[in-house]
Amino acid sequence: MQRSCRSLSRFLASNRGFCTSTKGADNEKIVASVLFERLPVIIPKIDPVVYAFQEFSFRWRQQFRRAYPDEFLKKSDARGKGEYQIDFEPAPRITEADKTNDKKSLKRALDRRLYLLLYGDAYGTPKGQPVWHFPEKVYKSEETLRKCAESALESVIGDLSHTYFVGNAPMGHIAMPPIDKNKDNESFKRFFFKSQVIATNKLNIKCKDFVWVTKDELLEYFPEHSEYLTKMIIS
Repeated sequence: MQRSCRSLSRFLASNRGFCTSTKGADNEKIVASVLFERLPVIIPKIDPVVYAFQEFSFRWRQQFRRAYPDEFLKKSDARGKGEYQIDFEPAPRITEADKTNDKKSLKRALDRRLYLLLYGDAYGTPKGQPVWHFPEKVYKSEETLRKCAESALESVIGDLSHTYFVGNAPMGHIAMPPIDKNKDNESFKRFFFKSQVIATNKLNIKCKDFVWVTKDELLEYFPEHSEYLTKMIIS
């Protein structure tokens, strides 16, 4: 038994290349990018097929529903009256930002998720040639990769009090090859973390330019990675 345990430990020690650093991997840069999203504010429109099925199901259940006495129904209707009064005003589906196509506003596409894109210098691209990219930062000495992602987002919006990071692990990653093979550009890995806007509809974003876009609009900014982003981003 002891001999088999020692053999197993030697096997594991000799096959841990996937979780230990190698000489080549030490020079490879890691970039933490943040997929910063605003969740839908209103309920999305129901698909006509789904609506027709729900209508059919409701009418089918009504045929076989149990009939309750009138006295019981009157008591249930009167319960709670006068105790609470909430002034509810439904949010409009089409806002002024939708009409003017103001992509800097969070008050647009209320039934969709919006994602933040920045315009400026990004890691792996030539200096002085700004591109659209996610909030990002090169991993250096942070305690964890998520801390690096938090620092990247904080440098853009200044405060994380209206943000929520979903989990500690990245939601995906892309291995980026050198852009110009004739120069000494290094390949690097870009890890994506998801964060969400919480309890606000206005953020002070520090960047040359920025937009809040839907998933369909986002894919137009990254045609070379559209297939991967389509799989990574749910909606």
